[in-house]
Amino acid sequence: MKYSYIEPRKKSPFTQEVQLVIAFFSITIIMLFSTYLFLLYKDYTFQKDQNHILAKELELKKDIAEMKQKIAFINKQAALGEQVYTQNSVLKDSIANLFDLVPQRITLSEAKLLKNGLILYGITPNKDVYNFMLQAPLRSIFQETYSSFYPAKNGWLRFVSTNYMKEDYSEGVDTNED
Repeated sequence: MKYSYIEPRKKSPFTQEVQLVIAFFSITIIMLFSTYLFLLYKDYTFQKDQNHILAKELELKKDIAEMKQKIAFINKQAALGEQVYTQNSVLKDSIANLFDLVPQRITLSEAKLLKNGLILYGITPNKDVYNFMLQAPLRSIFQETYSSFYPAKNGWLRFVSTNYMKEDYSEGVDTNED
């Protein structure tokens, strides 16, 4: 005997409402898990980029230090070049002045420039010409002047003139107080 006009259905604990709730929870958990995976990936790429940037920063700092060393070296070389150029200009002017200082009657055979002096080798007709025309100007320039003469075959005199500047010469100021 049947009490119902419809056939009985199987009852399940998974009703449509429960299935709907489970579906929403599943979708939410999947979204949370995918968000977590996405954040893990972004954190990994951020760490990787940060390490790459730090390595590049260290490399750039090293390159900057090398460039600073090169700039310092170039500045030293430029200063040295300027110093050499200045010394060469002074030397050129000194040589020109030296040859302007020598009178026509005296012939130089050799001139040696020292750091604080000058040695001249040459020929003069006599000692008086040498003393008045060459030694007087040399004495006004150098503090110590020595000359020696040797007879030449043609009757003239060969001379060697050594002239020195004192390095601690203080322009004639007397430092000894009595």
